[in-house]
Amino acid sequence: MLSKKMNWLSSVLLLVMMATIMYSCGPKDSEISTEVDKQIASYGPGVSATVEKGVVTISGELGDEASRSAIEASVKSVKGVKSVVNNTSVKIVAPPVEINPDAVLRTTIEEALKQKGISGVTLAIMNGEVTLTGEVKKDDLMKVMQAANEAKPKKVINQLKIVK
Repeated sequence: MLSKKMNWLSSVLLLVMMATIMYSCGPKDSEISTEVDKQIASYGPGVSATVEKGVVTISGELGDEASRSAIEASVKSVKGVKSVVNNTSVKIVAPPVEINPDAVLRTTIEEALKQKGISGVTLAIMNGEVTLTGEVKKDDLMKVMQAANEAKPKKVINQLKIVK
């Protein structure tokens, strides 16, 4: 009876030792980190990763959503990675602002004011900046500003005087 207990105890002890050895033989965080760094290097210097107990956290700014998905998949493929926390963000690029040339601004605004029946407004235009001077009725001020802004200038400077 004692012999059976010893065999059973020896078997359990052997199993625990083997599990410990197998666990310690897996990739260490430092090894995982080295491989992950190789995977993310092509995404630029603004992207980084940390590894803790096989969990990789990636952060930084990427050019598009496809890159964000691709980097996560790439990191998941590294041996020893248990999971990935993707804290990367996608860089938002504003479309370029279209600014019309001075001559186009002048004709566009003058035509819009003429169509709205507004007079008494003088335009000074230089390098895409429109300066409005003169007198305008309070009810027409919004129409003047709308006409000026819709012409796509760099800036509108309102120096109009309001009259009743």
